This record gives sequence, structure tokens and C-alpha cells, in this order.
Amino acid sequence: MNNDINKTAVIGMGALGMLYASQISSALGPDAVYFLADQNRIERYKKMTFTINGTPWSFPIKSPAETDPADLIIIAVKYNALPSALETMKYAVGPHTTIISVMNGIDSEAIAGNRFGDEKVLYCIAQGMDAMKFGSDLTYTRSGELCLGTRIKGQEDRLKALTRYFDSAGIAYRTESDILKRLWGKFMLNVGINQTCMAYEANYAQALTPGTIYYTLVGAMREVISLSQKEGVTLTEGDLESYIELLKTLSPEGVPSMRQDGIARRPSEVEMFSGTVRRLAARHGLLVPVNDMLYEKIKKIEASY
Repeated sequence: MNNDINKTAVIGMGALGMLYASQISSALGPDAVYFLADQNRIERYKKMTFTINGTPWSFPIKSPAETDPADLIIIAVKYNALPSALETMKYAVGPHTTIISVMNGIDSEAIAGNRFGDEKVLYCIAQGMDAMKFGSDLTYTRSGELCLGTRIKGQEDRLKALTRYFDSAGIAYRTESDILKRLWGKFMLNVGINQTCMAYEANYAQALTPGTIYYTLVGAMREVISLSQKEGVTLTEGDLESYIELLKTLSPEGVPSMRQDGIARRPSEVEMFSGTVRRLAARHGLLVPVNDMLYEKIKKIEASY
């Protein structure tokens, strides 16, 4: 196969979609990347002025009918939008297309692989960024990094091509030998910080201050540790502590994506976090009272919209 990556399609014009599209555009030119969207979204986007850290930005946007197979597709949508995103991007997937997901959770890669072929989908975890998007305005102080790895045998050449491309685009990354543990570690972090900040209307500084909010954060993460061990992934208390230290590097007044959802009064990704924890825990006969509480609390918040 031809391993060179020249044309990137991004689906999802949220914080991470805009972050990576702008990095690629800045380094490789505006013709190197475009967004994929259905016609309704395109019409809505045409009426909006997008900014990144206060600077106006514009990106090419194509409908499914206008696109040809891309070399790389970055999936950057909310969990509940994944099925429609896969449908929107189907004409952009060719035999040599590589697909990565910067979504949270632990199953978007498998879902995309089932639709388009496991050989096309690499593991990718986005971490360490403090990007926030409200309306059409993206702000961030830390762009973080992507953790990359293969999912199945025979993907090594795809991974090498992707890292070459990210080198040229100036996108920070690291390759992981145990990418599955990293995936579960980021899931553990998000189950804690995303849900806790939404449930308690907190920012990072408030979530890290000893007290009810902090103990909820840690308790939810510890339940994922127990669950991971049942799933054959060995997360430890040391992993939890390292992710707490990572949170301390983010802007204290910043908030994670689910808190942004709450502020905007839009549906959150609670099903991807405590919803997944509860489903898997039931399979193993585990009790997850902190995630049960967060699930119910967030569902009540959403019901009030």
C-alpha cells in the first residue's frame, strides 16, 4: 500500500477537531486538511465565524458527496454522534485510508473498525490538552499529545507513516507499546474528571481541592481500576496518581468537555463513561456506587434542560 499521508479529513468541528485541523493547516497549508460534514451542518457553519485563541480561522468543509478517499481521517465527534459520523465519512474511506479517533472512551476504534475494517484503524488517545470550545470559539494554552499504537498485527507500516506525518505537521505524539493500558488509563481519568466536574459544576482547581468533589473524582477512578483488572488490563493506584498529577498541569480555571456540555445545556457523554462502567461492572458482578451516583446525578441535570 501507499503509506504517504497528504490529505486529511476531520469529522467533528469541536475543540479537538479544530485544534488538530489548525495545526495541520499551519504546518502544511490550508489544502492539506478539510472538515467533513452533512449539508445541514455546512449551512450552519457558513453563518459562523470560528476563532482559535481569538484569531479568526476558516477551514474547507466538504459534504459526503464532494469528497474522495482521504489518506487520514480524524474522528473528533461526541459519542452520541459517532453512528452518524461514520455514515458521513463513508465516501472518504478508501483501501489505503488510515483512521484514528481522538474521542474519549474505550470502544470508538472497535466501532469504526467494524464498519470500515480493523486494518485501517489505529489506536489513538488524546491527552494533556486544556482546549475549550464554546459556540464557535476555541481557546487553549496546552495542545497536549497523542498516544499512538497498533490494534492488530500488520499495522506497523501505517503507524510509521502516521508518525512521519505528525512530525511534518508538528503534532506532538508518542508511540505506546501497551496502548490498551493507556486507553484504559485515559478512560479512568475521564470517568473521574469529566463526570465529577459536570455533576458538581466544578473547574479543575475545584476538583483537585480535597473535599467531596475530589473524593468523588478519585472514587470513580478507583472503580475503573477494579473493572480494568477484571477486563485483563492492569491499572494500578500508581496510574491513578500519575493522572492526577497530569490534571494539575492544566489551567486551574479550565473545565473538561462534559462540564462544557453542561454549561451549554447539551447532551453529555455520560453513557460513554459511567454508562460503560455500569454495563461492564454488571457483567463481572462488581459494585460501582460512585459511578452509579454520578450517572443518576448527570441524568437529572440533563432532564432539567
